Amino acid sequence: MHSPEDDGRVLRTSAGDFPLNEYRLRLGGGDVSILHVGSVLSREDENRFLGELKGRLPYGVALWPAAIALAHDIVSRAADFRGGRVLELGAGTGLPGIVAATLGARVVQTDRDGLAMSACKRNCERNRVEAAEHRLSDWAAWEDSARYEWIIGSDILYNEEAQPHLRRIFETNLAPGGRVLLSDPFRAVSLRLLEALEADGWAVTLSKWSVGEEATPRPVAVFELAPPSSTREG
Repeated sequence: MHSPEDDGRVLRTSAGDFPLNEYRLRLGGGDVSILHVGSVLSREDENRFLGELKGRLPYGVALWPAAIALAHDIVSRAADFRGGRVLELGAGTGLPGIVAATLGARVVQTDRDGLAMSACKRNCERNRVEAAEHRLSDWAAWEDSARYEWIIGSDILYNEEAQPHLRRIFETNLAPGGRVLLSDPFRAVSLRLLEALEADGWAVTLSKWSVGEEATPRPVAVFELAPPSSTREG
């Protein structure tokens, strides 16, 4: 159980105090600034984070390559997000949703961990984002019935047991003509779900991003999903 008490550049938790780092993404005439406990860019970073901090911190307070790739992909689609309603699943530090809100979207950011949601709210305040709502939500006990033009998530498919709940959210909460946008570092378990969706009539397309150091970039896919009804209408 985490008890968030964050202030300044330190995240204070029941597991100890963790210094915060800053990531900046250039956006038009300004920057988006995100505080996080550390960047998990390479597979070595990921193994170290999961080994050293597993059970001490939720995954969401680190900055993952999938979040960076999704944020850049959203910037490349700025006109598509302006004025739309966006649901962010597993928001963590909130980077993709904050970018969407900065571009003019109305965003609902969700996470099931209170410490991650605290970091997300703090990053919204840091970037003066007002068009964002924050909710603690569990996919297995989902109660939101609203419809969204975009459902977004970064590296949220890794838990096979959670995939049926995610699929139900995609089917229930996506507005007519809406799209799901998911970033993932080509995890095998994630690709199995995407293949199953495609077999059931969803249209799945991808763009590929490279995140991290130039010598060892981490490949990340951003998948755009359109439900079967949209495919038929198209």
